[in-house]
Amino acid sequence: MALTLYVDTARWRAHQQSVVQQFPGLVPVCKGNGYGFGHERLAEEVTRLRSDMLAVGTTYEAARIKDWFSGDLLVLTPFRLGEEPVPLPDRAVRSVSSVDGVRGLVGARVVIELMSTMRRHGVSEEDLPKLHAAIEDIRLEGFALHLPLDRTDGSDAVEEVIAWMDRLRTARLPLHTMFVSHLGAAELSVLQQQFPQTRFRARIGTRLWLGDHDATEYRGSVLDVTRVVKGDRFGYRQQKASADGHLVVVAGGTSHGVGLESPKALHGVMPRAKGVARAGLATVNRNLSPFVWAGKQRWFAEPPHMQVSILFVPSEVAPPQVGDELVAHLRHTTTQFDRLVDR
Repeated sequence: MALTLYVDTARWRAHQQSVVQQFPGLVPVCKGNGYGFGHERLAEEVTRLRSDMLAVGTTYEAARIKDWFSGDLLVLTPFRLGEEPVPLPDRAVRSVSSVDGVRGLVGARVVIELMSTMRRHGVSEEDLPKLHAAIEDIRLEGFALHLPLDRTDGSDAVEEVIAWMDRLRTARLPLHTMFVSHLGAAELSVLQQQFPQTRFRARIGTRLWLGDHDATEYRGSVLDVTRVVKGDRFGYRQQKASADGHLVVVAGGTSHGVGLESPKALHGVMPRAKGVARAGLATVNRNLSPFVWAGKQRWFAEPPHMQVSILFVPSEVAPPQVGDELVAHLRHTTTQFDRLVDR
């Protein structure tokens, strides 16, 4: 009995191909938990796509994935002086976001990250003149811009990239390759037309692997079903059942990422009101689970355990049977499955 990720493989791969066709020179991204699929599986898919480069999050991920992918490995986390050395092959390309970082990577293959409106990390416009001497001692693979997902101020992503291209040109720095994140296909086409001598390479993860939501589905196996009446005590904390119904034990707990939720950026009155309502329910131990039965997400009977969750199904709803599978609405990037099934 397991938490299973089912993949409609033909549909999933058809979506991958459509993204590759929209973004010539695309650099697939495989970081974290491999977008829910695992590093080994995504390395196989990238090889199938015949990409010459794969982007990973950290040097540790690069060290793990190097035996599964034979092309270049772009490490997205910027190099820092004094960081723990991790043995990597020459085909590894390091990102760097400071002039000092460039100087610390003598002889290495390097992509220089520029400071975008993300304000996360990157070389500033003021530091561009200092790069002239620094890049003489590295193998420069290009520059990079990691752009924000949303632009609530009405600014334009293409204009931001153009502004940086102009700054690089003014500083007389090489413009042969620009790696970009979070640009649309039409935006990328505009840039390629305006700068035909520059190769723009989109670094894409979420859109490539998770862009077709209906191509994948998580399901948890039902392990046990127990009838309870109002007032019965159950679980680790021996709380009382609030009504008649059934306790349904389903595969999938905290070790799988069930119950893990990242903070959300809420915009507008309605989303904020829903957030307040959820917080209020949580104070009385009412937490909605990701598991669906009879067309509805069911409430946790108590907080999820390490490998299973206990749900409450009210008496007016026929309960599932042992061996049934419940669909689970889980976030791929925080979920660890027991098994993956291609179908």
